Amino acid sequence: MSNSWFPLMIAAVVSFGPAMAEGKVPLPQETHINEQLIAAAAGDMLRKSCPTIEARTFVVLSKLAELQSYARSKGYTEAEVKVFLKDRTEKARIKALATEYLAKAGVVAKDGGSFCQAGRDEIAKGTLVGSLLRSTQ
Repeated sequence: MSNSWFPLMIAAVVSFGPAMAEGKVPLPQETHINEQLIAAAAGDMLRKSCPTIEARTFVVLSKLAELQSYARSKGYTEAEVKVFLKDRTEKARIKALATEYLAKAGVVAKDGGSFCQAGRDEIAKGTLVGSLLRSTQ
């Protein structure tokens, strides 16, 4: 898989057709999409910071397809999603939430071992973040 699968997940959300539903909430408030993006960002940080944590490629690809289908079913247009994902404030918000999530999971920024431990813990707990990862230890 590529060096970073977070951008791949973002691309999957963007790559769908016209809106199909009415009454959608603004994307920054759409819980499921935001949870998936935060989990992808957190997982990406863990695997990049720990040499014994890898992406579960087929699970990541499956989640990409599910997220694309979900966004389409909620009626978000490609243009709406592109604006949301390219917004620097939204990118920073997602990254900050992922960083906050990891801090609560025990990650200390300058401690590489804490990334590995948090990754193994996420995998063992079966969290959304953990479902995207595997330990090679």
